[in-house]
Amino acid sequence: MSLVCLEDFKAYARQQLSKSSWDFIEGEADEGITRSDNIAAFKRIHLRPRYLRDVSKVDTRTTIQGQEISAPICISPSAFHSVAWPDGERSTARAAQEVNICYITSTYTSCTLEDIVAAAPGGLRWFQLYVQPDWELNKRLVQRVEALGFKALVITVDAPVIGNRRQNMRNQLNLEENIMLKDLRSPEERNSTITAPTSLPSPSFCWDDLSMFQTMTRLPIILKGILTKEDAELAVKHNVQGIYVSNHGGRQLDGVPASIDALTEVVAAVKGKIEVYMDGGVRTGSDVLKALALGARCIFLGRPILWGLTCKGEYGVKEVLNILKAELHTSMALSGCQSVAEISPDLIQFSRL
Repeated sequence: MSLVCLEDFKAYARQQLSKSSWDFIEGEADEGITRSDNIAAFKRIHLRPRYLRDVSKVDTRTTIQGQEISAPICISPSAFHSVAWPDGERSTARAAQEVNICYITSTYTSCTLEDIVAAAPGGLRWFQLYVQPDWELNKRLVQRVEALGFKALVITVDAPVIGNRRQNMRNQLNLEENIMLKDLRSPEERNSTITAPTSLPSPSFCWDDLSMFQTMTRLPIILKGILTKEDAELAVKHNVQGIYVSNHGGRQLDGVPASIDALTEVVAAVKGKIEVYMDGGVRTGSDVLKALALGARCIFLGRPILWGLTCKGEYGVKEVLNILKAELHTSMALSGCQSVAEISPDLIQFSRL
């Protein structure tokens, strides 16, 4: 089977995985309205290409938090990659390093952070944190990832509790139990007398608590899950370094806006003061172009990475990233953009339907 686009990887991955594993990866909250709209919203946006421009050389490179990447296409945090491939996050990290893009490692990985770093020591890595009720554990985790060379702290804000995921219930997959079993201690701590922590996210984490992280790390702090101008303005007020527009792939609160729709509101609110990223519904290179034109510095991929991982491990992830990068290159050329810096809101026209 020839895999030439992300949807091909999706179809192939579905054939390889058990129903419960597929449902875990594809799962949505409640009726799945937001998950479906993440994809449909891109179809309502049209491009306004400009022609008779020299596009003999097109450069997809950009920077995020001052670090250069080969394209504004990176890997979003998702849990338990071993569901898709035995080597799990090690393979994901190696692929990201090969393609020279950023991989955000989830709090809930299948293997240790140390193993991920060892697999791809030269890769650009950020760490996604579900804030824990135990602040001493938060401090140890943050200090650990900083010592391991992670370059940013991505704090997920849209999961004070786990969303209502019906397929997991039907499959009797107890996500809370699986998360509770995840030992967040370092390998050294596991050999000590330190008690294993409860690792469900804290439902009490709020804006005033951000200062605690700012005192415990020098890493840039990025808030993941922001969807409104009010929260975007608060994020700027609290001196974070980035906003990651996301609705958790439609896995948390159903009925919220598609990420690409929320992006416009957030970008307008921050007024260029901090970088803005997004995930949710990106499936083609023209989707990437649309997100960049609406103000995203970079997009992040979730489910498609797991499709690639399921199909061919590290090489499948590389293929997914390279296909999307090539599609972006083509879309830029056909729109008259030589570089990422030339992508502007003038490229966008919203459908009247």
